[in-house]
Amino acid sequence: MSKYNTQSFVGMDIGDREIQFCILDPEGSVMDSGSLETTVRGLNAFLDRFDTPKTVLVALETGTHSPWISHLLEAREFHVLVGNARKLRAIWDTDNKFDDRDAEMLARIARFDPSLLYPIHHRSRKAHADLAVIKARDTLVRCRSTLIAYLRGICKTAGTRLPSCTAEAFARRVVEHLPKDLLAAAIPCVNTIQKLDSEIRQLDSHIEKLCAEAYPETKTLRQIAGVGPITALSYLLTLEDPNRFLKSRDVGPYLGLTPKRDQSGQSDKPLPITKAGDTYLRRLLVGSAQYILGPFGADCHLRRYGMRIASRGGKAAKRRAVVAVARKVAVLMHHLWKYNVPYHPWYQPNAKAA
Repeated sequence: MSKYNTQSFVGMDIGDREIQFCILDPEGSVMDSGSLETTVRGLNAFLDRFDTPKTVLVALETGTHSPWISHLLEAREFHVLVGNARKLRAIWDTDNKFDDRDAEMLARIARFDPSLLYPIHHRSRKAHADLAVIKARDTLVRCRSTLIAYLRGICKTAGTRLPSCTAEAFARRVVEHLPKDLLAAAIPCVNTIQKLDSEIRQLDSHIEKLCAEAYPETKTLRQIAGVGPITALSYLLTLEDPNRFLKSRDVGPYLGLTPKRDQSGQSDKPLPITKAGDTYLRRLLVGSAQYILGPFGADCHLRRYGMRIASRGGKAAKRRAVVAVARKVAVLMHHLWKYNVPYHPWYQPNAKAA
């Protein structure tokens, strides 16, 4: 097996079973290409070829395997760039797309201008593991909602309407209202909902424990009405370090809560938000904004700000108000976290907070 002891650029197109690689020298000539197994052993065997890892720049795209691969590369002192797959149009928008070409394109972009990869930052293993707890809870809640919707639907087809209640009380409240001819189908679903309730409560307790013991900063973020432990902890684990952002306002675009732009000459089209970044955290922030603007939201600067936008009329204005408040909440949370200051419901944004 050949050894490489000069500066080189490596492009990796990661598949579920195999990784296609291409190695370029400083002049851009292909030194080697091929494939390896998408396993720790296979990747380590490939990396052993390089005598001086610090002179090697490895470029790969975001994907299922990119977190552990990037962590392994960094641990072995390789320079790593994880490109944002959504923005690498030069790779996915072509009539002649295949894995070998993708690997070479990644290496060439990294050699020419790494910023064209729009590199992203993978969270640490610990943050990933803690965030997995929150995502697991979300998955269980979705499963419960699906079962509840199914039971309500089949009961309606039999002429029975199940009583309105919270998801937590559903399994207790509906048993006596189930049609007898549907019990064989309904009881297993009710039993599963009860089990899901128990698991969700356990995860809720675990999340509260994480907030109190491992991430006390969440207490600062939870000063905002509508921001609970799940939203606060998800925010911390997704951003990880408040100093990643020079200004708090940069968090809005990072989470995809700012409008797209298509400006040319005198034309500047009104477009929806970019929806970049973490989808789950954006959904949580929108939920917080809906609470602030809803019937139970306390009177505060955020609520009045959203109400002013919503008062412009129509459903579109209400949707814009929710997104605008969600963006304000994201920016405000970053400011509270970075400067560790108390939250004032009637705060006035200033240059430092912006």
